[in-house]
Amino acid sequence: MIIAAGGGRRIGGPEALLHRGERPLVNHVLDTMREAGCGPVVVVLGAAAEQVRAAADLGDAIVVVNRSWGTGIGSSIRLGLDALPDPRTEAVVVVPVDMPGLTVAAVRRVAALPYPEALVCATYDGLRGYPMLFGRRHWVGIAALANADVGARPYLMAHKDEIVDIACDTVADGSRANTPELLAAWGLSVPVPSQRVAV
Repeated sequence: MIIAAGGGRRIGGPEALLHRGERPLVNHVLDTMREAGCGPVVVVLGAAAEQVRAAADLGDAIVVVNRSWGTGIGSSIRLGLDALPDPRTEAVVVVPVDMPGLTVAAVRRVAALPYPEALVCATYDGLRGYPMLFGRRHWVGIAALANADVGARPYLMAHKDEIVDIACDTVADGSRANTPELLAAWGLSVPVPSQRVAV
């Protein structure tokens, strides 16, 4: 699951419109998830959803649009979990679109335990981050507790003894491109959303 719904208030435009060169970052993240063996991939859009659809090649991804994206990542996680179509799917890997340092190796490490009871978090310098893996047994609880901008954190805190931490420091960069400085450091840009002008 790729969470690509935020409005990007701190970076000047929707996160899903982030570009690396001529290509939307969401396409890079989608390629990474597919190459790591994840599928089907759910992409949760929100802010500027129609522009993202026009700019990005989402291919066979399951695309859902969070009309309540302004309430935070919690609603996007709930919508994404609801969109997973196959009852045989035992776990889901979750990543944010604004993570340019995500790698196939990191996703594969976190996805190595695709069991219904699994809770897995990547760690960087000992701190938990993305990707995360949620086993199906946890989905109802995560959806119930997922809140505003803290996402699954309340559920994870309540089940901290069940979390498997997987160090990804050596294979990925866990930082989020959520400031102008980090955008510049990663060579990312945010096209200005086109706006209709009343005549």
